[in-house]
Amino acid sequence: QVQLVESGGGLVQPGGSLRISCAASGLPFSAYVMGWYRQAPGNQRELVGFITGGFTTFYTDAVKGRFTISRDNAKNTVNLQMDNLKPEDTAVYYCNAYYGTNNNYWGQGTQVTVSS
Repeated sequence: QVQLVESGGGLVQPGGSLRISCAASGLPFSAYVMGWYRQAPGNQRELVGFITGGFTTFYTDAVKGRFTISRDNAKNTVNLQMDNLKPEDTAVYYCNAYYGTNNNYWGQGTQVTVSS
């Protein structure tokens, strides 16, 4: 059974940093593209970025230069380092594991709130 468990969310002031993590189990982790998505109240879930098994990364324009995705294929973990956070980054952040339409899994989400 595939499980993705996020951790590390919380409250941070604007301009601050936060690191959230996702621990994966029950899948051949290194074969999967690992992504981070977020959903703010009233909005659709949107892509933040992703990292391939070969460590190629992609970021959306909204977070490029501020967020960094990394993964450890030996520990089956993926991290999202968020710097220079803005109030508009406030959302529930979700970990995603993707290997085709029939192999697409989600974590339960972790809340990130950026507020003074």
